[in-house]
Amino acid sequence: MKPGEDAQKPKLSEREIRAIMAGIVLAMFLGALDQTIIATALPTIGRELGDAGKIPWVVTAYLIAATAVTPLYGKFSDIHGRRFALIVAVSTFIVGSLACALAQNMIWLIVARAVQGLGGGGLISLGQTIVADIVSPRERAKYAVYIAGVYLAASVVGPSVGGAVTQFLHWSVIFWANLPLGALALWLAYTTLARLPRYERPHRLDILGAALMVAATVVLLLALSWGGNLYRWASLEIVGLIGFSIALWGAFALRLVTAREPLVPLGVLGNPVVRLGVLAAAFGMGASIGLTIFMPIYFDAVWGLGAASAGLAVLPLMVGTVAGASLCGQLMGRVKHYKRGPTIGLAAATIGAGLLAFYAGDLSFWAVEALLVFISFGLGMILPLTTVTIQNAVEPHHVGTATGAMGFFRQLGGALMVAALGAIVFGGLAGGDPEMIRALRAGQLEFDPDRAARAFGWAFAAATAALGCALVCILRMPELPLRGGAPPREPEVAPVNPR
Repeated sequence: MKPGEDAQKPKLSEREIRAIMAGIVLAMFLGALDQTIIATALPTIGRELGDAGKIPWVVTAYLIAATAVTPLYGKFSDIHGRRFALIVAVSTFIVGSLACALAQNMIWLIVARAVQGLGGGGLISLGQTIVADIVSPRERAKYAVYIAGVYLAASVVGPSVGGAVTQFLHWSVIFWANLPLGALALWLAYTTLARLPRYERPHRLDILGAALMVAATVVLLLALSWGGNLYRWASLEIVGLIGFSIALWGAFALRLVTAREPLVPLGVLGNPVVRLGVLAAAFGMGASIGLTIFMPIYFDAVWGLGAASAGLAVLPLMVGTVAGASLCGQLMGRVKHYKRGPTIGLAAATIGAGLLAFYAGDLSFWAVEALLVFISFGLGMILPLTTVTIQNAVEPHHVGTATGAMGFFRQLGGALMVAALGAIVFGGLAGGDPEMIRALRAGQLEFDPDRAARAFGWAFAAATAALGCALVCILRMPELPLRGGAPPREPEVAPVNPR
């Protein structure tokens, strides 16, 4: 059945769909929470394990591992089924969490975080893929509020809970808590997903292509992590890493066109909806993650707010994202031209970011807060729009691959934007001196408000450019009719017995 054709009536009851959604939301919450809850515990972990210099690697190891394996889970689920893939992801995440809780030194913790990332990389993308299996594209968008709510809850609850647990209990409790939650997610995955429709087909995983893509991703993220911190951006080490990453990406591209069964089928990459949707998601998520990380620093450096007040000041950014995702989900299920609302919202977000860039040091506090609402509202519409349209444009047995590719480039876009904004902000404040940059990042030097406002003006200009690129991609993306009813079913060629 072609992507644009109407589907049959759903065979899953509302009760079964709700049960499946409960398992998905819990799994996604584990992955999202683990990226926010550890932030406030890092200084204490560094002191107790006696190696504070390696603190950034606790975050970087997870990010690299999770980003690199995200598209692999999509392809793996297309071959072996969503249920089995999610069980593998949750199990790996639990093993990594146990290793983190038992860590006796920083190297141990870093390696354990990488193992945790190998599982966490599949939790988000597989959750979105499973939603595509149980509800049609026209109905699917309304579930975006659950996904957006997961990110909001993780962003709000994570730092405060992590700080409280570290202060009153022990930092290892952060990881011990993942065990019962992970066990519950594992049980829900094993029981509720048994009724999940199966679209997998017998294929081979392109091991060489996967290795090239993972290597290219790891090398690029290492360059982004070290650039401006350990080495100057123009240093031989960073230039060499970026050049090596480009060579690996070139080899991966060659593998895509020469392999009998490439990791990402050329038909998926050649689909204009997939191609432009992935780019829009990457630019949009890059701007979103970058602003989420650097707005607290802006409120601290320019407005002189403390850590707690700066955290409260960015709440409009999070609340607006959920509101935008919710409205977009409702509109996509009810109107024919579903791109119009998100296009208007994203245009408003781009204008708002531009105003923030031009008047970074001149706006009143409440004007900045109002602009954050406009920006986040438009950003919130990107996730459901791109996810649903990409999944709607491909055959069911390619949904996992397409969703995994989107998740991969979203995370990569976030990493690139964070690195770019960090280079702009701290480079502007420190004049490109790595020693001064490290001191600023560590909070050992005071920010000059006027100089900080100028630096953040350029950073907001970069975010505006990213939003503008996302808007152009959305405008150029074809608006295919959304399927109604249940997703199209194809003859089952895989065993029906659950793994």
